[in-house]
Amino acid sequence: MSEPTPTPSAPVTQYVEAGEQPSALRRFLSGSAGRNLGLVIALVLIVVAGIITRPDRMTDVDTLLTIVRYASIIGVISLGMTFVITAGGIDLSVGSVMGLATIVGSLAAVQAVAAGSTWLLLALVPILVGAAAGFVNGLVIAYGRVVPFMATLAMLVAARGLAELIGNKQTLIINDNDFKGFFRGNLLGIDPLIWIFAIVAVAAWFLLSRTTFGRRTVALGGNYEASRLAGLKVKRHTVMLYVLAGTTAGIAAFMMMGRTGVGTSTHGTLYELDAIAAVVVGGTLLIGGRGTIVGTVLGVLIFATLSQVFTLNNLSTSVQAVIKGIIIVVAVLLQQRFGARNSRS
Repeated sequence: MSEPTPTPSAPVTQYVEAGEQPSALRRFLSGSAGRNLGLVIALVLIVVAGIITRPDRMTDVDTLLTIVRYASIIGVISLGMTFVITAGGIDLSVGSVMGLATIVGSLAAVQAVAAGSTWLLLALVPILVGAAAGFVNGLVIAYGRVVPFMATLAMLVAARGLAELIGNKQTLIINDNDFKGFFRGNLLGIDPLIWIFAIVAVAAWFLLSRTTFGRRTVALGGNYEASRLAGLKVKRHTVMLYVLAGTTAGIAAFMMMGRTGVGTSTHGTLYELDAIAAVVVGGTLLIGGRGTIVGTVLGVLIFATLSQVFTLNNLSTSVQAVIKGIIIVVAVLLQQRFGARNSRS
């Protein structure tokens, strides 16, 4: 399957229609590299603000690693969310699915089997739980023809309730020493959570940018009906996308179990909103048809760095929420402006 020729952005089209050649700078700024540059600048400005207000902490390498470590779990969830939103869907259930996966992965029976075999079972079980929940979401959306918002909202409620029933509303302690030892160690001085985030990010970038699966995901979000008429098995692909989102929620659950040492139904509360915010701020269109893994990673880091700067300066979580809301609104307004320009081109 050959990759379709990209449509020129609106600013470039306007110059061509006027008989003028757009400058190299304008072409650069209208592309994905220019959008990512804007995110990098925003991230640098937040870091500079942190250095000015708390130079004793923000210049410390450990603080920077703490920011990335803090961003790693929500970052993995956001990577899966990027694929779903790129295809024109939404997944409100990832936070609840993550909580359910931590509960199932922390059950005494699972830990007993892991103790007699390998601690990797404590990673495999949450991932399988996440993938199964994503599979159910995909079936309901693709074959049941339920809109993604309602289908995943139902899963959000059901998964959280199921987690409470299985865990009896209690916090389950993880006692496997090998499992806890893995997360207490490091590789080249870097926390395992950061390595997992980096590996998943690279894999997601390759899948979206360099494979037929990624091109089909973009096509599906750009025009569902045209994709179906072109021979794309849209229902099967939709199921695969939600399985992918559920799988990343399962990976995040495994990471959360390692970071906290427990499984609880409250893990992942409102993580779906943080993930959607990071994806949108990163440049993925809410209406589908354009997605960026690099942008998502930058969006996650922007929010994580902002939270760290606010925390270091003893600012309330309420102020953080207000600032985050403003950033999201600005990002959506910019997306609407982009969409309006493209519709006129």
